Amino acid sequence: MNIIWIVADTVRQDHIGAYGNKEMRTPSLDALAAKSVRFANHYAASFPTMPARADYHTGRWSLSFMTWGPLPPGQETLAQLLVQEGFTTAACVDTPFYQRSEMNYDRGFQGFFTYPGQLMGGYYWTDPDKFPASFSRDEEKGVQTWGTYVARNHESWDARAAWRHEEDRCAPQTMKLAMHWLERHYKEDFFLYVDTWDPHEPWDAPNYYTELYWPGFDGETTYPIYGRWKDTPGVTQEVVDKAHAAYCGELTMVDTWIGRLLRTVENMGLMEKTAIVFTADHGFQFGERGIFGKMSPPVRADGTRVNWSDRGASWGPNPLYKENVLVPLLIYIPGIAPGVFQGLTSAVDIMPTVLDFLKQDIPAFVQGRSLLPQMRDTSLPGREFVVSSEPFTNPGDPVRYVDNLLRRRAGISMTTVTTDEWSFLYGAEPQQSELYHLPSDPKQLNNVIAQHPDVAKEHHQRLVQFMRDTNVAPHLFEARSELRL
Repeated sequence: MNIIWIVADTVRQDHIGAYGNKEMRTPSLDALAAKSVRFANHYAASFPTMPARADYHTGRWSLSFMTWGPLPPGQETLAQLLVQEGFTTAACVDTPFYQRSEMNYDRGFQGFFTYPGQLMGGYYWTDPDKFPASFSRDEEKGVQTWGTYVARNHESWDARAAWRHEEDRCAPQTMKLAMHWLERHYKEDFFLYVDTWDPHEPWDAPNYYTELYWPGFDGETTYPIYGRWKDTPGVTQEVVDKAHAAYCGELTMVDTWIGRLLRTVENMGLMEKTAIVFTADHGFQFGERGIFGKMSPPVRADGTRVNWSDRGASWGPNPLYKENVLVPLLIYIPGIAPGVFQGLTSAVDIMPTVLDFLKQDIPAFVQGRSLLPQMRDTSLPGREFVVSSEPFTNPGDPVRYVDNLLRRRAGISMTTVTTDEWSFLYGAEPQQSELYHLPSDPKQLNNVIAQHPDVAKEHHQRLVQFMRDTNVAPHLFEARSELRL
């Protein structure tokens, strides 16, 4: 039996047709969902990019014991476990951090194939004290400027200079790597892991994709500001909406190339002996609660924004709402009827599910739970609650996020605890925590923590127990042991 696990970065669950979005064009994922079990309440665990991958490969809540960094020595991965059992293992990725700075996320893969098209340029303010309402763009240099805010393409300009056709872009190149690998190994028992950073910004699929969502699109690449867009002169509702249309277009392009990969799987006669997983690490906010981005930028000690490349900057609190942490999960397993599972599930649950399907022992270090029973009987319960968080860090702790630069934390990392009914966003400072009643307020617009302090306390105690269960270091535990309303 085989496994193909596909990850696409920055995919909101509510932007896939199979999850009810009638405006989105994702026919390939919709077709996969039609023969899969679709998980309706699947949440990210560790946030953002590489902490999420640590969860995937280890089945552990990595937020409790590591930050954005190399996998710890001695930590076994899914690929290592499977290669020891005779499976052929391979990964095809363009997400750029797997091997950079000795990250060693290629551990256990016999073949590790990368498309080097994704290289981060960065985002920064040339003068954070001045925000003139001007706008300029230099496509040749990959730079876009709103006043003193500058965004630079993360994509390698060497790679971009070679683009002639749609298939030259990053996601298509990664899917082609996977298809080429299958041509050589389709007769073996294999684990193939496919990871594309698209639809991560910049959203620059061929114009015809964005035109599906923005008729008359002029080809302009818009970059997020990773903050409150109304506070940045020159950033208008139209700018945010246009960026959203470009994101939708790029997601449709990713869907197209996932479809080509899946058609290759069908043509090779593999569907009867291959399980297929599709998921994403996190989502993105396009104006919800005034935020255009997925996390806040580094800040000065007084809270003002700074140059992204400034190592003296610090990471402040970053609340994680549904747009960021509710992500898609589709699992197709031959012989299991398609359906929908409504219970709560977490990113850490995918790795043990793969092992369970392949009839492999699940090691004691794995903290996730196999979802195979819930796939066979969707009436079974899910988790009582799920935790989504940046890695647990305290003020002053050194961390690497997003651009891999070492900075210090300005405030304690925030954590979201989700149950079937409530979303509790925990912050250690007084009046920093938030509470939302999901059935009556699915868009999380009405913070009701003042009206329901007992519910907030109950959810905080769930967080406390979670930290005990996952052996969080004492200094990190102590900093989160109280709820200050």
